[in-house]
Amino acid sequence: MIDREHRISFLDEIQEDLHGRLESCDLCPRKCHVNRLQGDTGRCGAGQDLVVYTAFLHHGEEPPISGHKGSGTIFFSGCSLKCVYCQNYPFSHSISGTTITPEQLSLIMIRLQEQGAENINLVTATHFLPQVCQAVARAMRRGLSIPIVYNTSGYETEETIGILGNMVDVYLADMKYVSSSLAAKYSNAADYPLINRKGLLLMSQQKKTMWEGEKLRQGLIIRHLVLPGYAEESVRALRWISGNLPQPLVSLMFQFRPYSARGQYPEIDCTVSRKEHARLKQQLDSLALEGWIQDLSTEEELAGAHFQPSLEGLLH
Repeated sequence: MIDREHRISFLDEIQEDLHGRLESCDLCPRKCHVNRLQGDTGRCGAGQDLVVYTAFLHHGEEPPISGHKGSGTIFFSGCSLKCVYCQNYPFSHSISGTTITPEQLSLIMIRLQEQGAENINLVTATHFLPQVCQAVARAMRRGLSIPIVYNTSGYETEETIGILGNMVDVYLADMKYVSSSLAAKYSNAADYPLINRKGLLLMSQQKKTMWEGEKLRQGLIIRHLVLPGYAEESVRALRWISGNLPQPLVSLMFQFRPYSARGQYPEIDCTVSRKEHARLKQQLDSLALEGWIQDLSTEEELAGAHFQPSLEGLLH
């Protein structure tokens, strides 16, 4: 694992450069090159202000992330990908939430640790990378000692992953698509499969799997959300993971609900069938991939669409 002093020193050194990149933003693969320091916004919707929607001890993540006490999860507002079916659409498709400073974000991390969080789980944070890096360094100076989890759509530049490798312990990364046509249709990102595969390979090289009992202290978990009617896409994703990554940890997710896609995309205005669930479970077993499989009866209240915007008790 990364030495704490090394992390602080690295994050301090890159602050000026990271902040300067907001003047012509290229933090994610969209590379909008808007001047966020003047309030311009690109695909993610964010300007220069750091906005958090909610934060709490989350018990709905994978078992080695949630543990017994919960993952200290911080949900950032906005997203560079904006999938049409996103379960977090109330805050991923807009910048809604509380505007805070990096100092306040560092305090939130400390408060979550004090509440017993197993880790700090940063959800869709790349468009706020300069502020997040500053906050992590401040939190570590204040005594933050639990692992940092980076919860990402898997749509990251290699340069950003290089920075993250010096800050985070665990990647919780999506592999949404292997087909450019689906990536274009549902995320307006035809380049997603290529960028995603490169990113996952780099994350895997950076973070060798390390366990502490049943808790994952370092490594990569690849999440794949199964879309209804696209079981073959999921089979192809699992086969790529099996054939290209050493000892991968896979989370096969069946929590899809239409949410914001309802009505606009009738082909996915439904949920995954039992037949699709059984087929993909069999595929995961046949490839001998280690990981977790969601039931079809996933607790829907754990979806972001039902979260309330609140930082109560975390800023004081």
